[in-house]
Amino acid sequence: MSAEPRPVKPVKPVRPSGRFRRMIERLSTSQEELHSAELQEDAEAAGCLRICDCDDRQIVKVTGTLRTVTLRPRAGVPALEAELFDGSAPLDVVWLGRRSIVGIEPGRRMIASGRISMSHGRRVLFNPKYELRPLGQEQ
Repeated sequence: MSAEPRPVKPVKPVRPSGRFRRMIERLSTSQEELHSAELQEDAEAAGCLRICDCDDRQIVKVTGTLRTVTLRPRAGVPALEAELFDGSAPLDVVWLGRRSIVGIEPGRRMIASGRISMSHGRRVLFNPKYELRPLGQEQ
């Protein structure tokens, strides 16, 4: 036998389990955190990458909710810009030469695919293929 004492394991606090724990967690998290978690679950269920995991020049398929939609000219050409958020990070989606697109509006969920690029430290997806999610799935 060795003369060294056994290391003492720190005692972990007892956490409630099951429905009670989930109820406590839901009550202690903010609406924004709950919405972000829901968006991330939706992205995983749709088989899409999380935006925070996308690298520069990577071909991706992402999903999320449009936060903002603005018309902002780029080099004298009209450009419709939208910010897509999936709960992990924002992504700027830009349609060059477009002033508006029916269905592209704040609060709408969509799936977009294309090649990610970085512009001024932000992820950007130019002229993506996109699919608008049915209105019944928004909350």
